[in-house]
Amino acid sequence: MSALLGAVLALAGCGGPEPEHRDAGAADAGGQFPVTISTAFGDVTVPKRPQRVVALGWGDAEVALTLGVQPVGAADWLPVGGDGVPAWVPGDKKYTTPPKILGTMEVDMEAVAALDPDLILDTRASGERDRYDLLARLGVPVVSIPRDGQAYRTSWEDQLAMIGKALGKSAEAEQVRADVETSFREAAAAHPEFAGKTVVVGSKMPGSYGAYVNGGSRIDFMKRLGFSPSPQVESLAGNSFSVTISRERMDLFNADFVLMSPIGVSPNEISDDPLFRSVPAVQAGHAVVLSDPEIARAFSSGTPLGMSYAVDKVVPLIAQSLA
Repeated sequence: MSALLGAVLALAGCGGPEPEHRDAGAADAGGQFPVTISTAFGDVTVPKRPQRVVALGWGDAEVALTLGVQPVGAADWLPVGGDGVPAWVPGDKKYTTPPKILGTMEVDMEAVAALDPDLILDTRASGERDRYDLLARLGVPVVSIPRDGQAYRTSWEDQLAMIGKALGKSAEAEQVRADVETSFREAAAAHPEFAGKTVVVGSKMPGSYGAYVNGGSRIDFMKRLGFSPSPQVESLAGNSFSVTISRERMDLFNADFVLMSPIGVSPNEISDDPLFRSVPAVQAGHAVVLSDPEIARAFSSGTPLGMSYAVDKVVPLIAQSLA
């Protein structure tokens, strides 16, 4: 993760956060304005360097901060509270002026309008036409999900590229992408025992279990380490990035390795559940419940900094479980 942060700072050409209060017409290493981004609702042109960015999509604010731009408004999806910035974001990439924290699923249009934005980021969100139309009424560029994208399934690579282009930070975004991919390659090379093993990535919320499927960042994370998603779980996949697992079908959690995240419940509600403990992989000790909230959030974040932090923290837990 340190290599990733160092590269971002080097490309940004500074040792601290840069709130983007420079002349909007200035060029930098990331590109020249205007720029055009393809979205599910057509091509969106950003005419000049944004000065007041509102970041509404899952992870959009963190990606902007990673690239050296401080949004004036942000959505706290994880949620972490405060200014919405998780602990894995280093101090020199955090806000100097806290943003207005806005809604996630429902957007307070009056609050957004009051921020006088000149760019709205909504790259990993529902992708609903009604939501887009409401935001577009403000008369500023709205960078929504990618063309042919699906709700909340924008890949971290697409999100990074779209935001980087919209902010004039394409060079920085490309370096961040390369460094994240390097961290995964190095982790996979260090653990050849991961290759080809089946995995179920699941969660428990109040009253229900779930499992994640292809097309989301959690399964992508594990695939980059060499794992293969469980065919039994994949057979249930629909248009969402997750499926519900009933207590009658806890057998679906069986795989070579199981990774679980608690959402709104105590980790003990998973690890102490007799039905979960009855899964053969769990009985064999080949399961990890992410009991540290920060690690669980990082694994779920699907952001470059979050995934890099999770590689550092989660991979040793996996290796120990499979030893």
